[in-house]
Amino acid sequence: MEAIKNRYEFVILFDVENGNPNGDPDAGNMPRIDPETGYGLVTDVCLKRKIRNYVETFKEGEPGYRIYVKDGVPLNRSDAEACAYVGVDEKKLKEAKKKDDKLDEKLRDFMCSNFYDIRTFGAVMTTFVKGALNCGQVRGPVQLGFARSVDPILPQEVTITRIAITTEADAENKGTEMGRKYIVPYGLYRAEGFISANLARKTTGFSEADLELLWQAILNMFELDHSAARGKMAVRELIVFKHDSELGNAPAYKLFDLVKAQRKEGVTAPRAYSDYTVSVDEAHVPEGVTCIRMG
Repeated sequence: MEAIKNRYEFVILFDVENGNPNGDPDAGNMPRIDPETGYGLVTDVCLKRKIRNYVETFKEGEPGYRIYVKDGVPLNRSDAEACAYVGVDEKKLKEAKKKDDKLDEKLRDFMCSNFYDIRTFGAVMTTFVKGALNCGQVRGPVQLGFARSVDPILPQEVTITRIAITTEADAENKGTEMGRKYIVPYGLYRAEGFISANLARKTTGFSEADLELLWQAILNMFELDHSAARGKMAVRELIVFKHDSELGNAPAYKLFDLVKAQRKEGVTAPRAYSDYTVSVDEAHVPEGVTCIRMG
């Protein structure tokens, strides 16, 4: 399929209610937070994981939509498939590359055509360099930044009880056990992303069909990921800026500045999406850029 021809920037607005959107293992799984400002954080890795999981579920078993970075599957197992496809012994890859100067491209093209997340986000496929199993590095056209809450958050540590006893010995010596979990009572988060048509054309071949699937995955990335720990999470709106050229018609920061999410007057402690007003200053969208609001 032909690669996309337009550059894009996008803003994702999502919220959490009585849940932990992205725990920090270095802080006892407390919701990630900027200690200087109190704003909540969700990592780009977390968001990409949700997108990968949605695509894998939605396109289950369909050729061209496999996921490279997934739980329980060694990366070099997939890398070895690429070597087998081009007919090269993975242990003799260095020698083969000396004989065929196009071998790197063949390996890269195999990985991009088979794995959706490589076409989208790119990958470092140097999983076993000492043994010469090296499918190269691909810089993906789609990049996400950290999400940050619109207002400071106040994580709460909630005490919970456990009446289930594991062993007979515990039944004799223990009563009800106590535990704790962290929640954010409510938080509206904003993430920003970039899509390079130039990289799509030159490297991964990220297509219009891939783009439509990306929008669908973003809008639904929490719908297949509900759990008690994460509370109620939902993507509330996806705001897309489409340039009419490959390299773009305006700086990304100017487009992001057009999107505002503000508390409504009189709201001191937001507890719902309806406590905010989300606006896009479409009157000042630069020439050659179209604003599309989804969700």
